Amino acid sequence: SEEMEIVVNVGGVRQVFYGDNLNQYPETRLAELVNCLSGGYDSIFSLCDDYDPGKREFYFDRDPDAFKCIIDVYYFGEIHMKKGICPICFKNEMEFWKVDLKFLDDCCKAHLSEKKEELEEIARRVQLILDDLGVDASESRWKRCQKCIWKFLEKPESSYPARVIAVLSFLFILISSVVMCVGTIPDLQVVDAEGNRMEHPTLDSIETACIGWFTMEYVLRLISSPNKLHFALSFMNIVDVLAILPFYVSLTLTHLGAKLMELSNVQQAVQALRIMRIARIFKLARHSSGLQTLTYALKRSFKELGLLLMYLAVGIFVFSALGYTMEQSHPETLFKSIPQSFWWAIITMTTVGYGDIYPKTTLGKLNAAISFLCGVIAIALPIHPIINNFVRYYNKQRVLETAAKHELELMELNSAEGKATGSRNELEDFSREGKDGPFYSSRIKVSHSDTFIHLLSEEKHYRTRLQSCK
Repeated sequence: SEEMEIVVNVGGVRQVFYGDNLNQYPETRLAELVNCLSGGYDSIFSLCDDYDPGKREFYFDRDPDAFKCIIDVYYFGEIHMKKGICPICFKNEMEFWKVDLKFLDDCCKAHLSEKKEELEEIARRVQLILDDLGVDASESRWKRCQKCIWKFLEKPESSYPARVIAVLSFLFILISSVVMCVGTIPDLQVVDAEGNRMEHPTLDSIETACIGWFTMEYVLRLISSPNKLHFALSFMNIVDVLAILPFYVSLTLTHLGAKLMELSNVQQAVQALRIMRIARIFKLARHSSGLQTLTYALKRSFKELGLLLMYLAVGIFVFSALGYTMEQSHPETLFKSIPQSFWWAIITMTTVGYGDIYPKTTLGKLNAAISFLCGVIAIALPIHPIINNFVRYYNKQRVLETAAKHELELMELNSAEGKATGSRNELEDFSREGKDGPFYSSRIKVSHSDTFIHLLSEEKHYRTRLQSCK
């Protein structure tokens, strides 16, 4: 069998193989073909789609492009995935040909892992939408009420009133931020009985109304949250607490703190807490996908940001030390020490140049010119990858949102085809999340879309070359 020659026809592409090559990996499908002829036609057709005994040719209705990549394992011991092939489909092809994923090159594994994450994200979004559509009659009235409040406050796209509430919340954030800024204008402040300036009572009333709205919103979201511990520890919810907590702490100190400590200390503490009101501007990230995308892009760009800070740190140290040394010969030097020169190096390398500290010698000016040229280069180098991360994530979110809607439309279409009524209520009957992930009852048929989410079904499917993939 080692010298046996077999002909394999995959999607119209004929390949000739020899037994000694195929038997290097005896557990693969092609290696099994070498020894299947002695087992009769039942054994042959369990491995292939068709067989021509005259030509001794095996036929497979599979993707020939993927097959050309997979057979490299018999010659090179590793597999590289060609550009343009869907990683998930390629993985299915490898499983069909019984080739282990360990032979896939590391760069291709990273691409496959990224595609899996995308499909999991699409499945999660579909699951969330189906959860909103579904109504479990076995749930208590309080549970159903909790779910309605949560959807009303957390998902503006679920209904028109929910969108109105989201807009109102956005306006309250803007109003409170404007009031905080306007309240610091001296002409709009009033003087109390002790001669201290304080915010105008009207602005104070608007501030109180905004804090009342934020408090009510946070309490309702906390009560209706399905996982209260996760809710309390979420970053955006911590920001919400920081936005409303200073108001109540300063109110308590104003009315009760005077009895426990000196009035001047109370006023200083209240003033410090009022500064914390700037945290409410971060609440805008809840309503802005652009801010969320920026946050994620910066999070994914820690390496580039670290390089930027390292470049600047090295340059600041070198040029501040050189500047201090070169300026010592001048009698009116502004460089008193190297640590003081750090400030000059920072504003010079970032091309800000306040002019409060500047060199007066010729060598010092030359050092300054070199420092800001190096600063421009150091800042410009890591900016491009950071921008790429932002654009890539923003486009990816738009694609995932479109793919989730597309998957839902196909599920609804298949459900309508499976039932004579074709009612949209078919989407409401779905089973709960199982041990291996979310899956749905037979009333919702799994779609065979281009994304093809395996997580929506326990059943295993394979694509053929006749099925397209984007």
